[in-house]
Parts: sequence; C-alpha cells; structure tokens
Amino acid sequence: MSGTSAALTPPADARPPVRHPDAPAPGEPLGAHYDQCFGCGGGQPHGLHLEARAGEGVSLTAEFTVHSAHQGAPGLAHGGVLASALDEALGSLNWLLRLIAVTGRLETDFLLPVPVGTTLHLAAEVTAVAGRKIYARATGRMGGPDGTVAVRADALFIEVKVDHFVENGRPAEIEAAMSDPDQVRRARAFEVNP
Repeated sequence: MSGTSAALTPPADARPPVRHPDAPAPGEPLGAHYDQCFGCGGGQPHGLHLEARAGEGVSLTAEFTVHSAHQGAPGLAHGGVLASALDEALGSLNWLLRLIAVTGRLETDFLLPVPVGTTLHLAAEVTAVAGRKIYARATGRMGGPDGTVAVRADALFIEVKVDHFVENGRPAEIEAAMSDPDQVRRARAFEVNP
C-alpha cells in the first residue's frame, strides 16, 4: 500500500510468517471464531457473516455480502462496515499462525463506493512477524476475486494471552466461552480483536 505509516512497516529484523502445522489446509473453511462476533458469527442478525477459507502460506480468502443494514449513505456500504470486514479477515489470519492477537492498528483506504447487494471478495495475508507484532494486509474486490479493488488495508496485530480477554470482557460471555467443552471452539473464541 502506498502511504503506509511507519508503524505498519515491519522492522528490518522481522521474519516471514510460518503457518502452524495444525492450521486448516488450503481451501478449508475457517468457520466463525465466536457465535456472537459481528464479523463472522452466525448469532448476529445484522453481522457481516464473513466466510473465510484458508489459503496457501499464511493467507486466506473471504466473502461477505453488503445488506441494507450495512449501509451508510443511501444504497452504499458504511465505511466502518467495510473497515470491519477487512479487520475481520485480517484477524482471522491469526488462526493460521495459532496465535491469539488483537488489532493494534488498522489503516484503510476506501477506493470505490460499494453498493448494497455487492459481494465483497477479500484476500488477506500476513507479511511479517517481529516478536509479538504481526503485520498483515488485505484487499476487498467487487465483481469476483480478480475484480476491481474497492477497499484495502494494512494492519498490525499484537499477540496477547487469553488473560487479556478474561480481564477485560464481560464475565457472562467469558465464562460461557471458557466452559465450552470443544477445545477448538474455546481457543477460537479468543483469537481476534479486544
């Protein structure tokens, strides 16, 4: 991305990302990390219901369709919703690293208006890792995976421990997630965003 801030430029000692050996195989759906997540959860009636699939390396593809509940200007997606879609896709990359991380910084460029009814095709990848910092970028295209770029973002995620969520989340939701007998669902509930 042109104009990316220094905070989103990996340091000289950053290393390439390494896909975790237990990460879903390329083409496999990543699924929702938490049912009540606005970005990917099925329990949110006006959420994005973003559907992500693992790609090669530490990358993924995802789709979401802009509905009338997502509009800002009449007939067009709200910019905050588009930023949320990019953030959700970028955050889901951490599942391929098997790290718990939160968004530290997100810079978004809005290139074209996105009409209601449009399916936005997202592609995201981790570009570098430096200590607890994870650098990533994403694009959102209209008209298909090779269509016109409408939005793009660069992001910095910070690896955290599950305590970050336990100490800051609402107790009822934290307790429900922590008591889930499914180990994978329990781990995924804490994978992205504070």
